[in-house]
Amino acid sequence: MRGRFEALLGGVADAVNDAPVGRIINASEEKVRDLFAEFRQVAYEAALQARVDAAEAASPPSQGP
Repeated sequence: MRGRFEALLGGVADAVNDAPVGRIINASEEKVRDLFAEFRQVAYEAALQARVDAAEAASPPSQGP
């Protein structure tokens, strides 16, 4: 996740830096919003998967018939 977060911050910086002077917010806001939305989804999926993995590791293995 750390790598993805650093990529997110790089994307935010690129969006702001690529925006024309005088239109920084208007030209970068949508791109930044989309980057954060994608990161939020990835982070939530990772958290859910970690919880599933922890639950599976805590449950005893099933026994055969």
